Parts: sequence; structure tokens; C-alpha cells
Amino acid sequence: MMTSTSGRNWENRLFTGEWLPGRGDSVPAREAATGATLAMLATADTADVAASVEIARQAQAEWAGWSFDRRAEVLRRVASLIRERAAEFNHWNIRECGSIPAKAEWEIQAVYEQAQMAAAMPMQPVGEVYPSAMPGRMNYCQRLPIGVVGVIAPWNFPILLSMRSVLPALAVGNAVVLKPDLQSAVCGGLLLAEVFEAAGLPRGVFHVLPGGPQTGADLVAHPDVKMISFTGSTQVGRSIGEVCGRMLKKVALELGGNNPLVVLDDADLEVASSCGAWGAFLHQGQICMQAGRHLVQRGAAERYIGLLAERASRLAVGNPATEPVHLGPLINLRQAERVEDIVQRSVALGARIVAGGRRRGPFFEATVLADVTPEMPAFSEEIFGPVAPVTVFDTDEEAVALVNRSPYGLAAAVHGSAMGRASALASKLRAGMVHINDQTVNNEFHIPFGGMGASGNGGRFGGPANFEEFTQTQWVSVSHKGIQYPF
Repeated sequence: MMTSTSGRNWENRLFTGEWLPGRGDSVPAREAATGATLAMLATADTADVAASVEIARQAQAEWAGWSFDRRAEVLRRVASLIRERAAEFNHWNIRECGSIPAKAEWEIQAVYEQAQMAAAMPMQPVGEVYPSAMPGRMNYCQRLPIGVVGVIAPWNFPILLSMRSVLPALAVGNAVVLKPDLQSAVCGGLLLAEVFEAAGLPRGVFHVLPGGPQTGADLVAHPDVKMISFTGSTQVGRSIGEVCGRMLKKVALELGGNNPLVVLDDADLEVASSCGAWGAFLHQGQICMQAGRHLVQRGAAERYIGLLAERASRLAVGNPATEPVHLGPLINLRQAERVEDIVQRSVALGARIVAGGRRRGPFFEATVLADVTPEMPAFSEEIFGPVAPVTVFDTDEEAVALVNRSPYGLAAAVHGSAMGRASALASKLRAGMVHINDQTVNNEFHIPFGGMGASGNGGRFGGPANFEEFTQTQWVSVSHKGIQYPF
């Protein structure tokens, strides 16, 4: 059994540059697998949010004024500390989120890479020079920090999906107020505060305010929070977008997905079924990029279903903190019951369970459903559980229509041996990311990441997109001599 190395200075505390009790209720941090209380968490109320934002507003200007090399050095120390404390982060990721150890280890490595990338950002070019039709004038555009950025992060990849916004926002000179989900507030927030504090980030530049929906709403509505970066459900994202739209506030939304994995009749079915299993069952299917719809051409369907079911049947389910398993618990009992309901309603409409299909408390078996049609909830809803619904199609045009029938457009995958055919099909899919002969759950820190349609508002995270998201552009013209106009 792993043990935490933390001194737990964060227990029942918020972080505003110093550790303070919250004015909100004290709530338990619970283990996903057992429901046991792991720690007690402070939560932020409206007054806490207001106080935190004011501290961040005052601290931001000084941080933005630091030389690029000083800011980069802090972020390099953050990267080193993330790696040094990996075992502690992994311990809490497993306990809070039900992550298996391999998933937790991958996530912390990805965060390390994000931190290294962010440390390189301050030394990149910050503007462009443009010509002018006016003699003696020079035009340049420079990137400036936005100010205070609010980050609202989810529980499924709580460290990575907070730090992919926190790190670049800080790198370009913003202050950040992070609201982690209460179901992952330790690994996805409070331990991060310890890291930034130890790395020498100036007091007040980074804040962690655990809380529920009202805490998030207060952060979104605060007039001195100039940008919101939100990762979560489409329903909540729409509400946040409405508020930010009325306030003319910048907002980056990375929302839900119902991602198709298309298997053509000339695909390597061993490879396709391996990708299908990974994309559908990794982290119990609780990933926005999960392969939620398996669209298989008729000639390949029977064998693909058999191979996928065979892979699903070999996956062990249990508590990842106490036994070697492939699938841990879903984040809570309510979510497990929701997945069960989607499966049962789809079966009632004619779907067939080929593998799995059973729930035990918060644990749900890797499940393969055959004979799924577009009218079934297993096709139309984002399941967010370890379920692979298989729908059969006949023509490439039918596959495209089935993919684009969904309002979501986050990720997609296409399997086929003829690259021209697979690429032509991929170009017709309404998705922000398409992977040929791979699975849907793909992320590389240096490549812009994001969706279309109901999966986001066009914002992107990663690589050069980080400069677009977390800065604002100012045009400056410089005339060497004053210009006399005819008035």
C-alpha cells in the first residue's frame, strides 16, 4: 500500500499565497473505490473568491514585470518538483480518482512535459513587426498578459487538465486562480499549490480554491477575472460561455465528446480492436476523448466485435490501491448507476451485451454492446464509462453521416489499410482531432488540442495555441516624427 509523503499542511485550507481556512463548509475528500474519508477539505465561499481575486490582481503586475529568465527558472523548478513528488501525486490520484497506477504515472509525466514546455515560453518572440503606408512609421503588435485567469478543472485527469492551463497562463505573465473539482482537490489542486510555493512563485500569483458549483460561478462572474479556462461537461460549459459572453470576457471551453472510432473493411482488425479497447476502457472510459462509438463496416463487424469482446473479458476490475487491476472504480456511485442505466435502456431497445455489462457498487465491467443503432442512448449520449457500443455501416458515406450525426466534435479515429481512402474519409469528419490507424485518446503537449461543435468554443491548448489563448494583442505604432494632419 502506498503512503503519502505530504505533511498535509493543506488539510482544511485554501491557498491564496498563504494557507488559510475557508469560509465555506468543510467537506470530506473521499476514496473513489471505497467511499472512505481521506482528508477534510476547506471550501471557498463568495467572499473567499473575491479576496483571492483581489490578491491575484495586485500580484499579477509584479510577476508580469519579472524578466523572462526569472519566470522560466520558477517553472523549471516546478517541473523538477513535480518529478520529485511523483509518488505522492500518484498516491492521491489513485485514491481520489480511482486511477490505476499506470494511468497516474502517465499523467504526472505528461504534467512534467507541460511544465518544461511552459518554462520555454517566456523566451519566445512576443510580437510581430508590420509595414506601414505612412512614411517614417513602424507598426508592431505585442502580446500582453490578460491579467487574472480563472481555471476550472475536472476530476478525471485533474493534474494534467488543470496544469495545461495554469502553466502557460503563468508563463506569459498572468496570475491564476484554480478551482479544482472537490472529487480531486488534493492531487488536482492543493499539492500543486505546495509545488508552486516551494518553487518560489511570488506570493499571490497562484491560488487554489476548492469548492462546488457556486465557487465556480463566483469565479466566472467576478469582473476582475479577465479569462476563464474551463474543462468539463458541455452543459456547464454553455452556462459559463453565456456569462462570459455577457461580460465580454475571454473564455476557453474544452467540453464533452462522443468520439467515433471508424473501422473500414480493409483494416487490420487485431490493431483496430486493440485501439478500440484502449480508447473505450482506459481509465474506466472516463475521458473526454473516449472511443464512445465504434462504427464498423459490415464485412469486418463480426470479427471486430469478437476480438473486442475477447479483449474486454480479460480486463480485471477492482480497487487499484490494493490490487493489480486494469479498471478501477468510476468516480462515484451515481456515475456508475448512470452508465448502467444507459446500457440497460439500450438493451431494452435491442442492443446485445457481448461482454461485461455488470455493475458492482462503483465498479463497472468492460462492456461491449453489439447491434447498437443511432436511436439508442449508447450511441447518442456521452457515456463516460467503460462501454464500447458497436454500430454497423455499409458505405463510407454512411460512416461519415453517422459520425457527423452527433453534435459533439472532439476526436475521431479511422482504421484502414488504404491511406488515400482513410485520409479522404477523415477529412470529412467534424472533429478537432482525427487519428488514422490509432485510437481517439491522444494528446501531445506541443500540438494544439481542442474540438468542434458541442465539444468546445474553438479554443485550443498546447504548443503555439497557448500564446493565442493566454495573451491579448496590442498594436503599437511609432512615428519617428510627429505627423501633421490637415485639420
